[in-house]
Amino acid sequence: MTSIISQSRLYDPSSLEYKKARRQHVKTTRNRAHDVDENWTPFRTAEKKYKARFPPPDLSAVVDLSSLASGAGEAHQVRCISTKEAAQSELSGTADIFTLPAVPGLVLLPSFVSPEDQRRLVRWSLRNHARHPNETNLDAHYVLPPEGIWNAHLQSRAECTRGAIVRTKVSVDNEPLPRISSPGPRQLISNDAASADNFHSMQTLPKIPPDPSTTVSDCLPSELIPKLRWANIGWSYHWGSKQYDFSKGKGDVDPRVRDLCKSAVGSVPWEEVYGHDHLEGWGGDDWRMWQDTYEPDAGIVNFYQTKDTLMAHVDRSEVCATSPLVSISLGNAAIFLIGGLTRDTEPTPILLRSGDVVIMSGPACRRAYHGVPRILENTLPEHFSQAPDHDGDDEGGMEDWELYRDYMQTTRININVRQVFPKGFDPGT
Repeated sequence: MTSIISQSRLYDPSSLEYKKARRQHVKTTRNRAHDVDENWTPFRTAEKKYKARFPPPDLSAVVDLSSLASGAGEAHQVRCISTKEAAQSELSGTADIFTLPAVPGLVLLPSFVSPEDQRRLVRWSLRNHARHPNETNLDAHYVLPPEGIWNAHLQSRAECTRGAIVRTKVSVDNEPLPRISSPGPRQLISNDAASADNFHSMQTLPKIPPDPSTTVSDCLPSELIPKLRWANIGWSYHWGSKQYDFSKGKGDVDPRVRDLCKSAVGSVPWEEVYGHDHLEGWGGDDWRMWQDTYEPDAGIVNFYQTKDTLMAHVDRSEVCATSPLVSISLGNAAIFLIGGLTRDTEPTPILLRSGDVVIMSGPACRRAYHGVPRILENTLPEHFSQAPDHDGDDEGGMEDWELYRDYMQTTRININVRQVFPKGFDPGT
């Protein structure tokens, strides 16, 4: 953890970042009630701790995957189930595999993705994926160029121009748009867990598209890049209802992402994870069959800026409720919290670095509350200063890569992929 702390200027009392955070803390807490945290759940308390800009959070209790092999993980009750001597994988940077007994089904693969593949995945996420036909958070509000906002940005830089103006949807519509949703703060949605029994009734619920914003303005591609937050993979996810919108059909899952996820799941000795436990809630999707039945068909690419957070939530939308969810970290490091079936369980904080892979599997882990309260500033690995090698699909050299590198200075990309339907389940019947 020392290297992460040393890279963050928030921990240096003489730095401008530290002084700015202190001033902001004094300003925002001046009128705060002393008992404001009295009714916080353990999960909310942990979120507030690691989200705080001042004082900088103490990271000594955080599980650091890079130090687990040296035995540092014993204090956090982390168990090693495989080592480099026990297994080797062509696609992984390491064969170290760890579990967290407090959360059955959570599997940690530090440095699983090589530096070269990390850079390729960053380029794929921005250039190849965050574009039509894959929906992004920007599509609801802007008429995006068909080549994608990132490629429009690259083209304008290559041509030394400002680029074509990206129009808002409100500005190109001649008629005023009626508001479908209620004005005011976004409402929290508590959806029922999907299953094969209630799938068809949930499928008939209306998936109302979000209203185009009336407050955003026409802008340049370069101005939209920092506003990119997510891009859909596979089956389309409807954020308003927290359910999948199957009427849009199934999008593609890129082979490089699918193969990486299957490689991660295939590298885990699942008998060491579940073979000694008798857990309830599996249904028909058993870990013993994942070699044949695991097939990722949906997911999301998240683009976090360093001030972004992902608050506590539970994934309930997949009919296949126990199959592995594979999460790939790229760019700046983050604090990941995972607890139990309610927010009353104190979560375990885990430091996720670029190249780390987390697998959430089984009935307990897939229904556990989890979130990302903090992206750690100035933690981008040095290998992002190098352009990825050409693999037959990549274009551009170091000059092109510099734009990716500059973007990643303040960014964490998370690719998380899951399986919506058990193999053989027909959503059309």
